[in-house]
Amino acid sequence: MSSPITKLIAQRVALGIILLFAVSVLIFAGTQILPGDVAQSILGQAATPVALANLRQEMGLNDPAYIRYFRWLFDILQGDLGKSLTTQLDIATSIRERLWNTLFLAFWAAIVAIPLAIILGLTAVRYRNGPIDKLITGVALASTSVPEFFIGYLLVYFLAVKFQLFPGISTVYDGMQFPEKMKAIALPSTALTLGVLAHMMRMTRAAILNVMQSAYIETAELKGLTAFEIIWKHAFPNAIAPIINVVMLNLAYLVVGVVVVEVIFVYPGMGQYLVDHVAKRDVPVVQAVGLIFAAVYIFLNVAADVASILANPRLRHPK
Repeated sequence: MSSPITKLIAQRVALGIILLFAVSVLIFAGTQILPGDVAQSILGQAATPVALANLRQEMGLNDPAYIRYFRWLFDILQGDLGKSLTTQLDIATSIRERLWNTLFLAFWAAIVAIPLAIILGLTAVRYRNGPIDKLITGVALASTSVPEFFIGYLLVYFLAVKFQLFPGISTVYDGMQFPEKMKAIALPSTALTLGVLAHMMRMTRAAILNVMQSAYIETAELKGLTAFEIIWKHAFPNAIAPIINVVMLNLAYLVVGVVVVEVIFVYPGMGQYLVDHVAKRDVPVVQAVGLIFAAVYIFLNVAADVASILANPRLRHPK
């Protein structure tokens, strides 16, 4: 690996770390300005002033905000996410299984959405400006215009209530058989797939069409290559950098944007866990989940930048 590439990748990684640090400050500050008193919410309205004062002292709530922030950040760096205020359970232990559930759901949505988006994008380019291209583009635009929660409720109504093909509540647990687990996540993964499919397909189509204007494409046409051969062998490889970028960004969205879908289908993932504890004003849980979502999103964005650098010769050799 040449020095310019190493320098570019190091810059992206360093920028990601700085951004994550800034996001951690925003997350901590945001939870501190929430209305209400954490100690009061734990002890209840009947708590005495002495009990409230003792609990605030025990939890360090009387310390300045910057001291509490650095104490929290230091614990995070050691892998200690703290304890839930409502259940007194270790947050890292509680999150582990839910994070796996969220990643499992996002993984299967990505397995379907990514190849399907690329195939549809290639097909739209192959038949550009024709009926097939207009149909694919029109359906993609319609899909983009419909919010995920509406798609989720439509899937529940038609496939769970009306035709009873899949469960409306996506319950998964340890020891569950793989076919049963796949059936349980069928509806939420479909909602996620439809949420990102259109964007990836349109970006794939746009990236390949941009490459199709190049001179070497005209040369390939003069050689007598078929339209599919030109697209697959010449246009697609040279459009791979922006396609990888948009795929990685949508993977980030799959993980972070899963909150709404998990709530609709009562799926036991990170999103449902976050919403449950926001309602209880469980600040340590909200901070931990928010930071994990931010870390995943930033990591995948950095990975998208690095993949674009490695896939694009002009970025690999900036001079």
